[in-house]
Amino acid sequence: MAHDVYHARFVVVGGGIAGVTCAETLASECPEEKVLLITASNLVKAIKNYEQTSRVLETFDVEEQPWSQLEFKSGIQVLQATVSSLAAQEKVVYTSCGKHVHYDKLCICSGGVPKMVPGNHPLVVGIRDTESVKDFQNKLDHAERVIIIGNGGIATELVYEIEGCEVIWAIKDKSIASTFVDEGAAQFFLPHLNSEKQQAHQIVKRQKFSIDRCSALGPDWAAGQCMKGVKQETSHHVFVKYEVEVSMVMSPEELAKAGLSCQTPDLFRKGNNKEEWPVYVQLTNNCVYGSDLVVSATGVTPNTLPFLPGNNFEVAEDGGLKVNENMMTSVPDVYAAGDVCSASWQLADLWFQMRLWTQARQMGCQAARCMAADIRGTTAPLDICFDLFAHVTKFFNFKVVLIGLFKAQGLGNDYELLLRVTKGEEYIKVVLHEGRLVGAILIGETDMEETFENLALNRTDLTPFKDHLLEPGIDIDDFFD
Repeated sequence: MAHDVYHARFVVVGGGIAGVTCAETLASECPEEKVLLITASNLVKAIKNYEQTSRVLETFDVEEQPWSQLEFKSGIQVLQATVSSLAAQEKVVYTSCGKHVHYDKLCICSGGVPKMVPGNHPLVVGIRDTESVKDFQNKLDHAERVIIIGNGGIATELVYEIEGCEVIWAIKDKSIASTFVDEGAAQFFLPHLNSEKQQAHQIVKRQKFSIDRCSALGPDWAAGQCMKGVKQETSHHVFVKYEVEVSMVMSPEELAKAGLSCQTPDLFRKGNNKEEWPVYVQLTNNCVYGSDLVVSATGVTPNTLPFLPGNNFEVAEDGGLKVNENMMTSVPDVYAAGDVCSASWQLADLWFQMRLWTQARQMGCQAARCMAADIRGTTAPLDICFDLFAHVTKFFNFKVVLIGLFKAQGLGNDYELLLRVTKGEEYIKVVLHEGRLVGAILIGETDMEETFENLALNRTDLTPFKDHLLEPGIDIDDFFD
């Protein structure tokens, strides 16, 4: 039927940050052209209150809104449907509801699929968006103990926010939060694992987030939410198991059948003598722990499944669609942005890809500019945000700024570190390579992020100043007046 066939100059698949940013940028760049956004959900995620706080660092809100609002505001046509397949040679996207969408230029922004621990147990929950957070909160209401699997941003935030519940945190690394910080910063955070939560005592500049309005989790996603179990007398009770992964998730019956026994961490022995738990986790060190709930927070894999069959996409080792600096895939007229893609151009020395919501916005915007330029017969330059990795987040109620090669990634042993630590207040680490600042971790209210960003972007030789760079009370800017 005719009404089941759509055509648009630009078609974007995905109602997340990358997809909506791409569609809105296309509508702004090419107001005369038809832009069609395909989303599986009746809600989409839009950027609000965007502010460039420096050359690379930025702040914004992410707002969940009905797609009809996006149509009204931006003039973007929205089709609520699930993509079933792509016929790239014919330039047609097929949906599960039988609709056919013809395009001139297509951008795939289908995001990522949460990695889940093995077992498919009903008490194992994955946390990726607001829907899964609400599911977790409902189950946490009745929990005495939770096992959290993973060591990234979501896991780290959860460990801090959960109260009234014992937490076993199982991580595959030697230190906590290692996706984002080094072992020194992890040591800085450790005293806060089992301490009383402190209220934020000052307003800080950072990316903003509201759980009631948004589905793309980022800094502050858990702040102010009810993350409490049934043990009202318990604030923080966290036990960390290092260098382990999950071997098996079992029911009480499966535990008995396997002839395994359950351990109780020494930290918890006085507080909980529960004999049987609804779910058990066996770790690779052969320890078995019982719990009311298991949280799988081990990252995502690119959601490429509907697009690969019958098409000649080049796929990266991490499973993402390979894209060049124009965000183009290996298939003509098909672009990709966000978690679904893998940056495969010659990357800048101080930039690398992490599947973060900030990079989803940046990639979606870059893809749109390149698509718009292509129909005009021109090219769009690569944005400066791809020159230097920069990210702001918040762990254990501390502002965290990551710049460049913040963990000396790829430098081997050819670097030197400058360090300043004030216990309970700040942690500042600078990575120098050949006398130049190539990375930094800033924890706390340091107010040094813009200066360090400029030093990295400008490749300033710090050899004459490095001994004074982190001295308290020194205004770094005075060195370069």
